[in-house]
Parts: sequence; structure tokens; C-alpha cells
Amino acid sequence: MNTRQLFASAAVALGVVLSAGAASSQTLTVGVRGGPESLDPHFSALGSHAEAAKHIYDTLVWSGDDLQIEPGLATSWKPLDDTTWEFKLREGVTFHDGSAFDAEDVKFSIERIPVVSGPTTTTIYVRRVATVEIIDPLTIHIKTNGPAATLPYDFVRLFIVSSDAAKDYSTPETAAEGFNGGPAAVGTGPYKLVSWEPKGDLVLERFDAYWRGKGAWEKVIRKEIPNDSSRLAALKAGQVDVINYVSSIDYQALQRDPAIDATVGDSVYIMNLQLDQRAETPLVRAKDGAKLDKNPLRDPKVREAFDLAIDRGTMVDIVLEGLGKPANQMMPPGFFGSSEDIPAREHNVERAKALLAEAGYPDGFQIDLYCTSDRLPGDGSICQGLGQMFTQIGIKTNVNAISKTVYFPAQARLEYSVFMNGWGTLTGEASYTLGSLAHSNDPDVKMGAFNRVEYKNDKVDELMQAGAKTLEADPRRKLYEQAMVETMADRVYIPVVQLQTVWATKANSVTFAPRFDEDTLAFFIKPKS
Repeated sequence: MNTRQLFASAAVALGVVLSAGAASSQTLTVGVRGGPESLDPHFSALGSHAEAAKHIYDTLVWSGDDLQIEPGLATSWKPLDDTTWEFKLREGVTFHDGSAFDAEDVKFSIERIPVVSGPTTTTIYVRRVATVEIIDPLTIHIKTNGPAATLPYDFVRLFIVSSDAAKDYSTPETAAEGFNGGPAAVGTGPYKLVSWEPKGDLVLERFDAYWRGKGAWEKVIRKEIPNDSSRLAALKAGQVDVINYVSSIDYQALQRDPAIDATVGDSVYIMNLQLDQRAETPLVRAKDGAKLDKNPLRDPKVREAFDLAIDRGTMVDIVLEGLGKPANQMMPPGFFGSSEDIPAREHNVERAKALLAEAGYPDGFQIDLYCTSDRLPGDGSICQGLGQMFTQIGIKTNVNAISKTVYFPAQARLEYSVFMNGWGTLTGEASYTLGSLAHSNDPDVKMGAFNRVEYKNDKVDELMQAGAKTLEADPRRKLYEQAMVETMADRVYIPVVQLQTVWATKANSVTFAPRFDEDTLAFFIKPKS
């Protein structure tokens, strides 16, 4: 079953009725759990950052509600030879300042990303690009560093900025000043920047010349409210019109509230446990705090013990109040490259204890487990649940659920030994997930940028590199499926749950279809007629 078949009916079912206050006003106010890290769209690959950016900027290729790629600022694309892709650009598109969009802006944006990308790097979206050649104002040729079958999928996060507006704000020292302050934050998207307060409000006004057509709202305010209870209180008080990431506990209560519509939908995000494979790892030690003579996470028996310790049914039913599904691999079922040959994960505490003993740790050991507390639904709670489950098999676990602003830079510096975070296959294809996480971190082949555990499996590397060169869909899918099987057998990445997401609004005013990447995009929210 392909992604479109899997999710088409769900997208219809998730048409939502939104807040009463919004219908009588030209202002839409959205309460979100997390906002952008800056207004430079090239700084961060986090979903909350890209979600905000989509209001101001467009991407070269668009990812639809069901994550199938569609024309964006590029109207068509095709390979000309093994290392050349041609992209035709949309005619008549203008930036917010009235200047025309053309090939120079695409070339500038591609070349800018490696210079200004932050610790959660966006270079994965242009990793296959060698050079960009402008053929004419509406045609570009992308030369790749070898065959790149999945290049259009990478470009769903290729945000295009104005080469004129951003030319003086495209170094690590100047980017924040230009974009966060406004002069460089010029896009072709549905809304123009009015103001932004970090960790606060992003205020936008409608861009009436938007190429998709004029949006429904003259003004959009995105309020960053990290606390779930506070976000819900703001909705009930009429301070916001729609909120994302309703907690599982609140969702149960809202089903009995006729004044609120709460809608649940499957998410692309899988929560994965990640186990450091370095010879020496910083945050694993004996139970008494003493240094171990080797890293136990490198032992397959220990990794299997971690896997067997996880009771995914309890995690979904109790910790997430039913808002999730047990996960057996790093992508949802039906996605391009997920495998039907991977069985459901087993929960067996006694077998886990026996494996630890066989590995030489009959009394277990001690770990520090890190995760985010403010990024995805239930992230901190899942982390706490894992800590309790690992403790049951003799692994003393100190849980550290922290802000994403602290977590991701530290993860990028390889400061953690055992950590958990969500990963969404936002392109719908395994090249994005396995190419970023499971391939070894190899700058020469431009893969493994988010492999922060030094995982290396030569077979996985070979399969991913072969897939990247295979234009035909069916052979490429088989290569990725095999790579997924190999990666899951190693248990360096251990999938826990697939999340489900809840949006809430006051009843009977406007409609939208929630997206499976969890984005809440104001342009696609319409007043109910």
C-alpha cells in the first residue's frame, strides 16, 4: 500500500471544524507548542521551524497533505542524465517586496544553506548538489555529486529566499540580524512578516499577490505557548482560535466538551531510542558510579535487552492515553522503504535480564537518558516511561527531559550516550530517514548528517548508496526495505511508538485538513461557509 492510499481516507476524516471567534474576524490566532528558532528558514531542520517558515517562504517542491511531492516554485523536474536534473520554475511569482522570483534566487538559496545552517542542519536537503547552472530565468540545471534519484524529495524543505534581500545577511554573523529583524525575511509565501518575538508571537499579514491566491486571513498571529495546559486554557478563554498538540489527558476530557472540537490523526513522527556506539561513551557507568571498562551499548545482547524492556502496548495505552501506535521500524507502515518483513517488537523482561547477564552485566549498570520535553506530544512522558522500564531489567536510568533548545545542540556535540527523540519521514521516502540516521556519517557521500551515535553497518551504507543511484522506483524501494531490515536488526536505533496528533478549536466556524507532518498552516484554514 502506498502513502497516498494509506492516508487519503484519513485526510478526509480529519477535516476539522475550527473556532467560532475566527469566523467573524479577519485575524486568525494559532497557539503552537513550539515556534521557530529564528526567521532564517535555512538555519534549522526542526519541524516547528519549517512549519513557521512555510508561512513566509515557499519551497521549490511542495509536500502535500499526504506527503506526496507536488509542484511548488518548481512546476516540473526531470533527469537529463545520471548527474543532471532540470527544474522548470513558476512564472509570474513575486516576492513580498514586489521583485520577481527567478532562477538566481534558487541558486542563491541552495548555495546559502551550507554557510548558515545551524546545529540541526539543513544541509541534508542540498547534500547531493554539486553545482547549480542557470539556463534562463525560469530554468535551472542541478549537477549532482553522482546519481541522485531522490533529489526532488530533498527539495520539499528547500526554502527560497530573495537573493537581493538576503545578500548582505548570509553569513553566520549576519544572518540572524537580517532575518530576525526583518530586512532579509522576504519570501514568496502567503504571509509577510510584521514582527517576531523569540519564544513569543510571530505576527504576519496577508500577501495579496500570493501565487496560489489570496488567503482567508488579513492577519495571522502564531503564539508560542509551550505548556499544554496553558495552550488549552488560552483556547477556552478565546485568546487563540486553534491549538496544536493537545495532550492525551486533555483529549480525553475534551471529547465530552460540546464547545470544543478535538481531532486526532496519525503523525509521521516515530520516537526512537538511540544508543551510542563509540568505544568510550560519556554517560554510562556502573551502578555505583564507577567507570566501566568498555561501552556496554556496543554489545548486541545489551541492545536487545533495551528493546525487550520496552512495553510498547503500555506506552501507548497508559503513557499516551491511546494516542499512538507501537512502532517496529523507523517509518510508518506503507511509506516508501518501510518493510513488511519486520515483526512486531516483543516485550520480555526476563529475557532482557538474561541477556544482560550473558553480556556480563548481571547487576545491570547506570545510564543518563536524555530527551526533549517540549517538542512533540508526550515526549517527556515517553522518556519517563522508558526510564521505568529500563530500571525493571536492572539498568538504573536517570531521566533528563529538557528543552529542545538545549537538547539538540548538545546532541549535535555528541554529549549523550542514550537518548530519544522523534524523527518524521517528511518526504515519505526512506532516503530521508535512513540516509540521515542509519548511513554512517560520511561527508564524501553526503549521508549520515544526523547519525549522532557513530553507527556504521557497511551493508546499510552500500544499500543506501545504491538506492540513491537507482531512478526506477520498484528496485529503489527494495534496496531501502532491505536497509531498513538491516538497521532494525542491529538495534542501535530502537523504535518505540508512532505518535498521533490532536488539534483543538472551538466549534463550528472554519475548516482545514490536518497534515500528516503535523504542520498547522494558516493559508489552508478557511472560514466555514
